[in-house]
Amino acid sequence: MTVVNIDALDEQILKMIADNARIPFLEVARECHVSGAAIHQRIQKLVQQGIIKGSQFVFDPEALGYGTCAFVGLFLKDPSDFDHVVEELHNIPEVVECHYTTGTYDMFIKIYAHNNHHLLSIIHDKLQPLGLQRSETIISFNEAIKRQLPIPNFENSQEA
Repeated sequence: MTVVNIDALDEQILKMIADNARIPFLEVARECHVSGAAIHQRIQKLVQQGIIKGSQFVFDPEALGYGTCAFVGLFLKDPSDFDHVVEELHNIPEVVECHYTTGTYDMFIKIYAHNNHHLLSIIHDKLQPLGLQRSETIISFNEAIKRQLPIPNFENSQEA
């Protein structure tokens, strides 16, 4: 993907909506000293350019009864099964992320489970039948940092 050029107004908009995706466009417009229509057009442009991928509500897994977060490194019996395994992972709702990786694992996934027993059930009953040679599980005690990437200062970075 190519890096898209954005200006100072785009940068200011991105910083504001990164802090609060539900901020009204009119509030952004007032802070940026432009019209609400201009903000709407800019955000549409940023969506079309692929800079903004959407917005969503973020649920607290623990509040929904998912007290265990785990990362699982998958070793496939047959690495040519990548596409099939990813298709099947889409059918396991507790799998919230899947990454192709370099290094030790063929794939690395993030899972939320109700508890350790539920996690064992997911690994044994849902993951192992996908054609795994083996897996390695790391349980997360607590998410210490979760944030968006910082919005780069594009005007200064383009001068370098």
